[in-house]
Amino acid sequence: MAVTASGFIGKATISSVRVEFSSKLSYLKRPFSASKPPVVRSVALSPPARTVESPPVGYRKNVGICLVSPCRKIFTASKIHVPDTWQMPQGGADEGEDLRNAAFRELREETGVTSAEFIAEIPNWLTYDFPRDVKDKLNRKWRTSYKGQAQKWFLFKFTGKEEEINLLGDGTAKPEFKVWSWMLPEQVIEHAVYFKRPVYEHVINQFNPYFVDEDKELP
Repeated sequence: MAVTASGFIGKATISSVRVEFSSKLSYLKRPFSASKPPVVRSVALSPPARTVESPPVGYRKNVGICLVSPCRKIFTASKIHVPDTWQMPQGGADEGEDLRNAAFRELREETGVTSAEFIAEIPNWLTYDFPRDVKDKLNRKWRTSYKGQAQKWFLFKFTGKEEEINLLGDGTAKPEFKVWSWMLPEQVIEHAVYFKRPVYEHVINQFNPYFVDEDKELP
C-alpha cells in the first residue's frame, strides 16, 4: 500500500538490491533467509562520517532514530517528495530540548509510534553536509543558512504492533513518508541517499552489538 490523501499506511516488502518500479511504490527485493538474516559486522562503503563533541556552527541540531524490531530489522521509510529515497526517522531538536525526548517526539510525529523503549545512544554528534541543491531548497524553506546537519543518534526497540505505525504521524506535523519497511542493516545503508550514507554506516556499526546475537532477545 502507498500513502494517499486518505492516509493509508504504506508498507513495502524488502527482499533484493534491484529496484522494480510499480505504479504505486517501489519494491526492493533481496533473497535473504527470513529466519536467519545475515548480520552486518562491519561496513565501509563511503568515507568515514565526521564525529564531533558538539554541533559545529552552521549545522542544524538534529536527532536520528534507529527503531529496531524484535527480529532485528530496522524501520526505514521512503520520503513523499523525494522519489526512491529511504531513510530512518530524524528531525530537528528545539533549543534546550532534551535530546532523547526530542527523538521520541520525532518518532511519534513521523511514524505514530509510541511503543518504543530506549536502548542506546551514540555519544558523539555525526555531521553531514547538504549538497548545493538540497541546501538551497531547505534554507529557503527554513529561512536559514545551514551548511548541513549535526545529528545525535538513538537506538529504540519497537514494542508495539505494526498496526500502530501510521505515516500520518500524530497529526502535529505534515507527513514525511509514503511507504515503510523493516530492513536489514545492510539494506538501510544500501538504499540511503548518498550524502547520508557515511552517517548511516557509522550508526549501524556503532549499534552493531545489538544486532549480532540473533538468538538473544533485545534488552
